[in-house]
Amino acid sequence: MPHAHPHDHAHHHHSHAHGPATPHPPQAAPWSILRMTVAGRLAAALAVSVALWAVVLVAMR
Repeated sequence: MPHAHPHDHAHHHHSHAHGPATPHPPQAAPWSILRMTVAGRLAAALAVSVALWAVVLVAMR
């Protein structure tokens, strides 16, 4: 069954600095949890936990 609405088959082209078969080059991360100390990781986990509990407690109000 044919349909009556027109199609626009325009393709968007983006310029890349690498070839289509190669992955994107790595970018330097401003921070990484893998480079944090154990104490830093624990502090970050505690901060995330406190924030999530705050959301839960506010939602239960």
